[in-house]
Amino acid sequence: MILPGRIARLYILDLGLFEVRGGERVIGIPGYLMQTDRGQNILFDTGFPPGYLTDPDRPAQDGLPRFGRLIDFRHDQTAEGALALLGLAPRDIDLVILSHGHIDHVGSLPLFAHAPIVLTTRERAEPAPLYFGSARPIPWPEALYHQIDADTPVCEGLTLIPTPGHTAGHLSALVALPDGRHVILAADAINRASEPAEGFADADNPAAAQASANYLLSLAPPEAILIYGHEPTQWPVLPKAPKPW
Repeated sequence: MILPGRIARLYILDLGLFEVRGGERVIGIPGYLMQTDRGQNILFDTGFPPGYLTDPDRPAQDGLPRFGRLIDFRHDQTAEGALALLGLAPRDIDLVILSHGHIDHVGSLPLFAHAPIVLTTRERAEPAPLYFGSARPIPWPEALYHQIDADTPVCEGLTLIPTPGHTAGHLSALVALPDGRHVILAADAINRASEPAEGFADADNPAAAQASANYLLSLAPPEAILIYGHEPTQWPVLPKAPKPW
């Protein structure tokens, strides 16, 4: 175990809305805030850089238009702003989990460098976060990195599962809530509901992605709720912070 205690609450953070490749689909950008019964705050993924809100030239400098565009990005959709809806500030985060280093997951990581950061050894081995395409505009922040290579319990009710494929070091999570519900935080291991039928074409390694998805689903109870990384039809109906899951 990395932390004592057990998961008491799960919140889904709304970290923006993104139009992929000129309207191919519109996706939500999720992050997750989990709180333990000991009062610890665990942040899973950090969304886009806050600089995208204040510097209109920054997305183009990072090459983002080749992938798509943020739609009406607001302060409350930055990691800091989303946490504020729960009465929290970045300094209140006790542990950060990074699913992988792409732009919509790693962008606000420097705000949380005071806390230990959990990610896979393979992902951390990249000289800088993968970000998008060939762009590597931010370095890994100076922080304490807890690197894992196997299924790892963080605390009671939260287990991290390496799910390589989308990236070589991708990470997902299984959550067990006190009321008996189970949740799969797939992140981009299963990006959207159609991805398995499409052969995980967006993954760096489609065969590994298929194997990881199968493994992840095999670990969860049959009644577990799967939260996709970016499923357009699921995102609007998910309860967002400050409402708990």
